[in-house]
Amino acid sequence: MKYQIDTIPVWEALEFQGPCMLCTLRAKTEAGEIDRVLGASVMEPDVRVKTNETGICCKHQQMMFATQNRLAHALLMDTHAMEVQKKLQKIKTQAERLRESGGKPLTGRTQDTEIADKLRALTARCIVCETIATHMERYLYTLVYLWKTDPKFKQRLAQSHGLCVPHSADLIEASAKHLRAKERKEFILCCLRLVDEPLAEDEKDLLWFTQKFDYRNQDKPWGNSKSATERTVNRLRGYCLGDVPYEKPKK
Repeated sequence: MKYQIDTIPVWEALEFQGPCMLCTLRAKTEAGEIDRVLGASVMEPDVRVKTNETGICCKHQQMMFATQNRLAHALLMDTHAMEVQKKLQKIKTQAERLRESGGKPLTGRTQDTEIADKLRALTARCIVCETIATHMERYLYTLVYLWKTDPKFKQRLAQSHGLCVPHSADLIEASAKHLRAKERKEFILCCLRLVDEPLAEDEKDLLWFTQKFDYRNQDKPWGNSKSATERTVNRLRGYCLGDVPYEKPKK
């Protein structure tokens, strides 16, 4: 275990006290990866080769576009489009051979599906998603490791604001690889409690939010209900709504 590299980000995410420390880690990693790909690495040959081959998904295209770094974005997409064009020519050649063979037209399910699958494969991957997945796998291992070896971390995690459903599932899956049976039971129950108890509070606030629209409740205090929709969605699906779950660096 490399303490400086692997444990500090996990501790920082826990100390941020967001609704899910793994959502904090993922969102921060995602923002950092967007900056990296559009930054100086845009001119690094090894990065461009990977980007050209793999591409970038819709969500991360939107995030890149939102940075307003139009030149770097255009450079990435230009060479990626060239790579896609090369692959398209091979698909077209395959289709032409089928048409010119005098055989059945391209209506057979096998032929059509093969070409359609090759087209879909052109945009099926994302270099940002794949990099984030690599980082998150390491963070999951580190979190389980700290829970197992550091009593202070174990206590702080138990007292945190919880986990989202998807990341609790990821942690439970990771624990099967790194914990003994007795430890896994305790860890699983901890993860489930960190989902169930905060979700009950979120739902309670969400119900009150809906009831506030009844004229009979208009003069009653909102309490914590104004952000209940975002909190509930993020608890159920992982962070996707509202303010980013980490502290942005000051510029």
